[in-house]
Amino acid sequence: MTATELDTPEAPSAPPRARPRFFAAAFTGVLALAAALAAGHLVAGFISINASPYLAVGNGAIDLTPVELKDFAVRTFGTYDKLVLLGSMAVVMVLAAALAGVLSRRSPIPGTIVIVLFGLIGGFAVSQRPDLTVVALLAPIASLVVGVAVFLLLHRIAPRVWREPESDEKTGTSRRSFLLGGAGVAVGAGALGLGGQLISTTRDATASREAVGKLVPARTAPMIPADADFAKLGTPPFLTPNDKFYRVDTALSVPQVRTEDWSLRLHGMVDREVRYSYNDIRNRPLVERTVTMTCVSNEVGGDYVSTSNFIGVDLADLLAEAGVKPGAEQLFCTSVDGWTSGTPVAAAQDRGRGAMLAIGMNGEPLPLEHGFPARLVTPGLYGYVSATKWVVDIEVTTWAARQAYWLKRSWSQEAPIKTESRIDTHRGFANVQKGKVRVAGVAWAQHTGIEKVEVRIDQGPWQQTTLSKEVNLNTWRMWWTEIDLPAGVHQVFCRATDKSGYTQTDQRAGTVPNGATGWHNVTFTAA
Repeated sequence: MTATELDTPEAPSAPPRARPRFFAAAFTGVLALAAALAAGHLVAGFISINASPYLAVGNGAIDLTPVELKDFAVRTFGTYDKLVLLGSMAVVMVLAAALAGVLSRRSPIPGTIVIVLFGLIGGFAVSQRPDLTVVALLAPIASLVVGVAVFLLLHRIAPRVWREPESDEKTGTSRRSFLLGGAGVAVGAGALGLGGQLISTTRDATASREAVGKLVPARTAPMIPADADFAKLGTPPFLTPNDKFYRVDTALSVPQVRTEDWSLRLHGMVDREVRYSYNDIRNRPLVERTVTMTCVSNEVGGDYVSTSNFIGVDLADLLAEAGVKPGAEQLFCTSVDGWTSGTPVAAAQDRGRGAMLAIGMNGEPLPLEHGFPARLVTPGLYGYVSATKWVVDIEVTTWAARQAYWLKRSWSQEAPIKTESRIDTHRGFANVQKGKVRVAGVAWAQHTGIEKVEVRIDQGPWQQTTLSKEVNLNTWRMWWTEIDLPAGVHQVFCRATDKSGYTQTDQRAGTVPNGATGWHNVTFTAA
């Protein structure tokens, strides 16, 4: 070794590099996500709850979900379909945030990019909401800023693992400081989210609904006869209580519209544009009609059918006041949250059908979840073309000019409710005593009427049932009979025939594009 080599000092080694511990890194991403969503929810509370990036993305996901998958969700989860969607979104976002945190162990850049992408997606979803203004973008902006700030802070104080053994003192961080910081973020996120929710409730329409008071129609519906149902024999009650009335819609959060803020614009192919306030409708002579409504998502034997005494005004009267021009084909109806439906003009103007702008159900103002302050009810048509809730705009137009929400998703343009029947008792797979067994159920063929309902055991002959008293052509009818079941496992079928002479087909078809068909059947075990 030469003298030169001996005198040359060694080059300083690179300082050891530290990385956040694996679980601390994942936790950093998740907490940053929670803080971001909470901040957006808080700001949305001051503007509109739909401006919350989480809900806006959820609403966007509903709009983008394929029809088959959406129909599967409604069929499988019923009224919990939205909860399942939000829960699934939460799981995916938490996993993505945790992964982003782990990928940021070398550098905070990957996690920061992911949070920015989340913010941009939330901003885009908010910008696409038809019920929001540009001010609503403050919510996703708040999410983005808070999310990035929290992520960088927690990344900086996260406990680290050194590539070379070093003491904790040299790292400048500790588990204790990170846990305290993380706990602070978690508590703060919870407070922000709860604050946003509480602030949004100050804008709800409950007090406005209560102020409406009892609705007294000038023309009441005929009294429901005592033999209109066979509830004691196992059918539903004839009138469905408001809290039991089926609900199927695309709204992740129930729109909150106060009567003092609501108005209905009627325009398009009319002689004169008209705008009605709630008091304009409330102070008119109100009419009450008993109507059975059915959702197109109702499977054979399903529960998405209910009956109510609706209170409101004749839609035909409103159209006459505006003056519908020749050539008009549909009412393009828009909800306050931007959902749309297309109702045939002919059905809306048919006074014998009795289409309504409804403001009440069963003597009360409409429940918030069923369209308060006002909704449309068009007997005989599935709800997706006839029953816009929270309606604020009706444009009289043609089918070619405008396409409603579900028409864009390949559902039928016109959707008359199909003649169907259902067995309610006994339920499927029941164990019954052999011999005489009572079966009961319901049938419907709105605006046509039910003529008869028959049942059969296995492949045996059809036998006619006893029908309840008919209330009107737009309501369901209950039925019951006794069948003789020998010991063993049996299938019991039902089918209805309407007053046009049509008998239900046995051919099974799904709900898309215009309603399910087929005979409902249940399996009994007799012993």
